[in-house]
Amino acid sequence: MQLNEIRALMADDMQAVDRVILHRLGSDVALINQLGSYIVHSGGKRFRPLLLMLASRALRGEQTDVAGSAQLAAVVEFIHTATLLHDDVVDESTLRRGRDTANARFGNAASVLTGDFLYSRAFQMMVEVERPRVMSILADATNRIAEGEVMQLMNIGDAGVSEARYMDVIGRKTATLFEAACRLAAVLDDRDEATERALGDYGYRLGVAFQLIDDVLDYRGDEAQTGKHVGDDLAEGKPTLPLIIAMARADAAGAELVREALESQSADRIDEVLEVVERTDALSYTSALAEREADAAKQALGVLPDSDHSRAMAALADISVQRDH
Repeated sequence: MQLNEIRALMADDMQAVDRVILHRLGSDVALINQLGSYIVHSGGKRFRPLLLMLASRALRGEQTDVAGSAQLAAVVEFIHTATLLHDDVVDESTLRRGRDTANARFGNAASVLTGDFLYSRAFQMMVEVERPRVMSILADATNRIAEGEVMQLMNIGDAGVSEARYMDVIGRKTATLFEAACRLAAVLDDRDEATERALGDYGYRLGVAFQLIDDVLDYRGDEAQTGKHVGDDLAEGKPTLPLIIAMARADAAGAELVREALESQSADRIDEVLEVVERTDALSYTSALAEREADAAKQALGVLPDSDHSRAMAALADISVQRDH
C-alpha cells in the first residue's frame, strides 16, 4: 500500500481533522490567525494525526467515533506545530518544507508566542474530552518532548555525544508524540492496558525510524524534495547519528574534520564531511537501524485484527524508511 492509497483510504477522516484544526485555530488576535494559518497551510504531512485516525479505524472500523478521534488528532497536530515553531526559533532556521519558516516571516517573538497559544489551545481541547487518561498521556508527552528539546540544546556542538545518548534524545523529542497519538486511539476505544501499550510501542518505534531517516536525508536528500538545505543539521551543530557513526569509524583525519565542523557549527566544508560520512557507511548504518525499528513497529500490530487500516499502519512503517522527503 502506497502513501497516496493510505491518504485516499483516510480522506474523509482527515478532512474531519482539518475542519477541527481550522475551527479551533481561530482567535480574536489577528496575528495569531495570520501566523497560525501560515503554519497550518505550509504543506505538513499530518503524519501524527493520520496515525491516530488510522489506529482508531483499525480498532473499531465503521463504529469509530470520528468526531472524538478528530478532536484529539487536532490536539496532537497543535502540539507538534507548537514544537516546530519553537524549534525553528531555537535553531535559527529560515527554511522548512521549502518555505520561509514562521520566524523568518513573522519574527521570533511572534513565533514563540503563537507556539504558546497552540500549546494552551491543545490543553483546552484535551480537557473538553473529560478523560483523565487522555490528559495523562498528553501531559506526559508534552513534558517529555520539552525534555528532549532541552537535551538536544545541551548537545549542540558536542562531538562527544554517544549513540545511546542521541537515541534517548530522539525518543523523547520525536517518538513520544507518535506514541501518544497511537495510545490515544486505544484509550478512546476503552481498550485494555496491553492493547494501549502495544499501540504505543508501534508509534514509538515508528517515530524513531522516522527521525533516523530524517537524519539520513539531511546528508543525502534532495533539497527540492526535503525543503531543507543539505547539511542544515551540521550548520546547527547537531550531532545526529550519521555524524556520530562517521566520527567513530573514520580515520583520525576524517574524525577530526567532522569534529571540527560540528564544534564550529559550520557547513563550510560540507562536501568533505559528506565524503567522510559516505566513506564510513554512516548513512547505511543509520538506515539499517531505522529499518529494524520499523520492523519492530510492525510486530507490535499483532494486537489488531486484519483490516485495510491495520495493513495501512504496517505500510506506514515501511514508507517511513523508504521516503525521500
